[in-house]
Amino acid sequence: MYIGLDLGTSGLKGVLVDGDQRIVAETSAPLTVSRPHPGWSEQAPSDWIAAAESVMASLANLHSLSGVTAIGLSGQMHGAVCLDAEHQVLRPAILWNDTRAAEEAATLDADPTWRAISGNIVFPGFTAPKISWMQAHEPDLASRIATVLLPKDFLRFWLTGDMVSDVSDAAGTAWLDTGARAWSVELLRSGGLDTSAMPALVEGSAVSGHLSSSLARKWGLPDGVVVAGGGGDNAASAVGVGVVEPGTAFVSLGTSGVLFASTHEYSPDPGTSVHTFCHALPGLWCQMGVILAATDALSWFARLAGSEPAALTAELGQLQRPGETLFLPYLGGERTPHNDAAVRGAFTGLSHASDRSAVTRAVLEGVTFAFRDCYDALTATGTRIERLVAVGGGSRSRYWIECLATALGHEIEIPVDGDFGGAFGAARLAMMAAGGGGAELATMPPIANRVAPVAGMGPAFFDAQERYRATYRALKTVD
Repeated sequence: MYIGLDLGTSGLKGVLVDGDQRIVAETSAPLTVSRPHPGWSEQAPSDWIAAAESVMASLANLHSLSGVTAIGLSGQMHGAVCLDAEHQVLRPAILWNDTRAAEEAATLDADPTWRAISGNIVFPGFTAPKISWMQAHEPDLASRIATVLLPKDFLRFWLTGDMVSDVSDAAGTAWLDTGARAWSVELLRSGGLDTSAMPALVEGSAVSGHLSSSLARKWGLPDGVVVAGGGGDNAASAVGVGVVEPGTAFVSLGTSGVLFASTHEYSPDPGTSVHTFCHALPGLWCQMGVILAATDALSWFARLAGSEPAALTAELGQLQRPGETLFLPYLGGERTPHNDAAVRGAFTGLSHASDRSAVTRAVLEGVTFAFRDCYDALTATGTRIERLVAVGGGSRSRYWIECLATALGHEIEIPVDGDFGGAFGAARLAMMAAGGGGAELATMPPIANRVAPVAGMGPAFFDAQERYRATYRALKTVD
């Protein structure tokens, strides 16, 4: 049997999977985010350990773990966990959606070496500019940094005692030579670090270490349990949903939004703000368009409306043409295609006729238009998308999926009920690391539904998309 642990922003999820890839047990523990200043987003790494303790204890209560042979890890990317020489955490982890390092990111990105080696723009949310921010604003702490770990890799250190990362997660630091799948000495030196501060690197399906005997005894696991390299959350989700072949892609309607496509070639195009990372499987890369607020935008509006997201979307009925009310979902800046940490969200076209349903539709449409921007950015690099699967909590809204299918002009497949996300992908990587197979294990799930673009709606969505883009350009002129 195999365990997959997925360290998200709002919670840590664990699944227990048998040899036939059936989920035998699953559980989760919540996490909270601290925002001590505007644009900041932090978590205490000790909270991740407490959540993992809770999840593992719960799995042990739900099912015997005596047959577990491997554990896989998935996690939120880009977070900076800074340890001193005694392996003590120096400060709360600075998370992926923290934008405080916008100035430092721009400074690094102005040096063309960063894009040339990493294959990406240096985004404010990436790990490298966070360390530059600490060097400028917390020099005493920065001078004590001995090791920088990513969030899931801090959990790995606790589980195994080994400081290791995988190449898919490491690609989001900006320090990786993404084509070579290795740390860049030049980029690390430019950022004031060296390879001694970095964990060892493995592929996601490789062995990274073994579970400590004390933790194995505590949860009833056998000795010698393998811990796989695992992956960044999106790469692990791609393994979970079977997006491992060129032409396959998924659209994730989670807290953030991701359009993820698998490729066999390393073909970066940083100017598009598309992320080009290593995949969690050897010999594969991926491209992603990332928007910072997807279901997060709907949850934000639901709080204002005194309702729940599912209740708001349930009121909408059949898909309608986009109305005059327009929403830009840039609540905390945006990545693809704008790389704009300063832009903020906006409503336009509000009138006396703008009731709750009209504004809900505008929120769903605004996120949809952001995905269309990502789609155009990915396909402009030459990436082809032939088969598109929807995952994440927002994919349960038929209205939203019809919006997306119509705006993208592409059929979207909905898997059968079940969890095929990061935790399941991590369990698959664990199975591979334990010798249970290779990439052939990463099959696509059974499909419950296929949602085609709504006939006759395409032109209306195209026109609204153009208004959306024009509104962003106009918003940029407002100080």
